[in-house]
Amino acid sequence: MHIIHTIQELRRWRKQSGSVAFVPTMGNLHEGHLALVKQAKKEAEHIVVSIFVNRLQFGQGEDFDRYPRTLEEDAAKLRDCGVDILFAPNEAELYPHTSQQYQVEPPNLQNELCGAFRPGHFRGVATVVCKLFNIVQPDAACFGKKDYQQLAVIQGMVSDLNIPVKIVPVDTGRARDGLALSSRNQYLNADERAEAPRLYRVLNETVKAVRTGNRNYAELEQHAVQQLQQHGWTVDYVEIREAGSLNVARLGDKNLVVLAAARLGNTRLIDNIEFSA
Repeated sequence: MHIIHTIQELRRWRKQSGSVAFVPTMGNLHEGHLALVKQAKKEAEHIVVSIFVNRLQFGQGEDFDRYPRTLEEDAAKLRDCGVDILFAPNEAELYPHTSQQYQVEPPNLQNELCGAFRPGHFRGVATVVCKLFNIVQPDAACFGKKDYQQLAVIQGMVSDLNIPVKIVPVDTGRARDGLALSSRNQYLNADERAEAPRLYRVLNETVKAVRTGNRNYAELEQHAVQQLQQHGWTVDYVEIREAGSLNVARLGDKNLVVLAAARLGNTRLIDNIEFSA
């Protein structure tokens, strides 16, 4: 594996390579990230993984400064997975003018669900992913379904801007107790970690209720919120949406997803389950 820190060097390599599958990350890699790499190996001859903690997608008071940066450990994991290139630019390389003057503005979906609680987050995500696509020029790129809204934003951007990249969704990686794998899980103390799988259980209960005939989505959402609040969670939202568009679910919709974001202590966790009604 070769570690590249500059756009110029990566572009030189890209001109001499065949097909490329890309996995953009912010580092501090876990098994969920490595599952993306494994899928990427099925998509192309060469694998590029980027590690960059993107300031643009962090809001005021969020964890940009304390977000775990573990480049050496990450590089060892990627080397073991057979990755060809680790692209690890610094901020000055990716944002040479300090601030990004041109940004990718997603549609109103960016202001819903997680976007309602993280203003500007999806603008920052879309902008950095667009930049990385322009730099790496991959044939395919793998994204995890845990960040379901992010995946929808990236799919929409690629379609709307005619970016020639195949977006490959990859199922959420989970711990044995069901907790969705996330770099932020390490912020949880022991008691919070024991409580954290409840989020997935509550979502499963919501899915089961819909599948057994309950179509009062607002009532189901509120019940899920109450279940979490009773156990010390601060809930941003639990919502049932149409899976393809992420529009608010209607009674005739067949392909659904229930999504949630909630905090345990200072740690914000997200999760979702796709299902058919």
